[in-house]
Amino acid sequence: MSVDEVTILRTLQQSPELLELISEITPAERLNQRRLRERFPDELVRAGLVLFEARHAAAGKLPAAERLWLTRTGLEQSTAWEVAQHKAQRFSGCGEIFDLCSGIGVDAHALANVSETVAVTAVDSDPAMSLRCEWNQHVWRPKGSLTCRTADVLEEPWERAIVHVDPDRRAGTDRPVKRLEQYVPNLDWMQKLTSIAAGGAIKVGPASNFLQKFPGCEIELISLNGECREATIWFGELAGPCSFRATVLPSGQTISVEPLSVWAEQASDCEAWIFDPDPAVVRSGMLDAVAEQCGLRRLDPEEEYLTGRSCSSSPFVSAFQIEAVLPNQVSELRKYLRAAPSAWYEIKCRRIPVKADVLQKQLPRGDGAPRVIFFARVGGRARIVVAVRVSASTEVVSGP
Repeated sequence: MSVDEVTILRTLQQSPELLELISEITPAERLNQRRLRERFPDELVRAGLVLFEARHAAAGKLPAAERLWLTRTGLEQSTAWEVAQHKAQRFSGCGEIFDLCSGIGVDAHALANVSETVAVTAVDSDPAMSLRCEWNQHVWRPKGSLTCRTADVLEEPWERAIVHVDPDRRAGTDRPVKRLEQYVPNLDWMQKLTSIAAGGAIKVGPASNFLQKFPGCEIELISLNGECREATIWFGELAGPCSFRATVLPSGQTISVEPLSVWAEQASDCEAWIFDPDPAVVRSGMLDAVAEQCGLRRLDPEEEYLTGRSCSSSPFVSAFQIEAVLPNQVSELRKYLRAAPSAWYEIKCRRIPVKADVLQKQLPRGDGAPRVIFFARVGGRARIVVAVRVSASTEVVSGP
């Protein structure tokens, strides 16, 4: 970002009347912008609209979103608030922390908020983004100190430092890239950092090619409300004893063992319950460990779904009470459902490809309770499992 953008950003901060007008006019007026451009310069109007839209998108995701300084891309690449708070706890006790590629400052705030004695330096190569990070901390007011500065992290020495890194996963593209070699900074830099810094964490995408890229480090897969949000590479002083960990938020439950140290028992058929593991469990390789911990069995060596004789309340799995197990034929499923059709169906599959939108149109509809339809391999054969999701309001009855 150029110095001119910093100037525009400062001018925008000093023009609250523009932001107030943007919030008051209709969506149609915001679209044609004529009323806005009659009173304010074009570049200021564009910046104001970008900020308004980003604040609207951040509502419910970040505290005090209506007062934050954001961009849409900065928001999309930022760490989820709850995930940032979780990661920051491992930095507790660190006196000085550097948050590299800090963006809008979500991680920087979480780190500076772990204690009153911590001193965090947020570093970003974009002067406008550094300014946003600084202003956002005035809104959030963390417990500790936070300093924002503009610098190229590639040019700085990080020997013996405690660092948190959030590399750019877009690198000039419209969509996030998956290969760590395309991150900015790239994989070579990240690997070197793990060997020279005293300790820290590197945030990478959960679908990225991190496997076998960081020997000697701990990789934590973190999910939030059933969505795997991040893979955190912990290294140096902050790494745990095992190579993988799965953490489920908001419960905060975590499990860490060596993935190949546990082998779950295989079931020959479905039992009374079927369980869908949290994606962080699957991505971290903790499936067998969770199955053993919960007293469950795998449906098939090539399938991630689990089964058991009784319901498990573990946050690592979602429980479904089985109603019927059918051959893998849509005609059989339709025939079964006609007796008591549901008003709504949820389709789940992992290893068996299913066009859910097409299938939804083929299923009979009625006023029955919602059902969940699993397409899964059971003992080497493809099956359709009809089940009911268990929730706090669901009455658990005896299995079939």
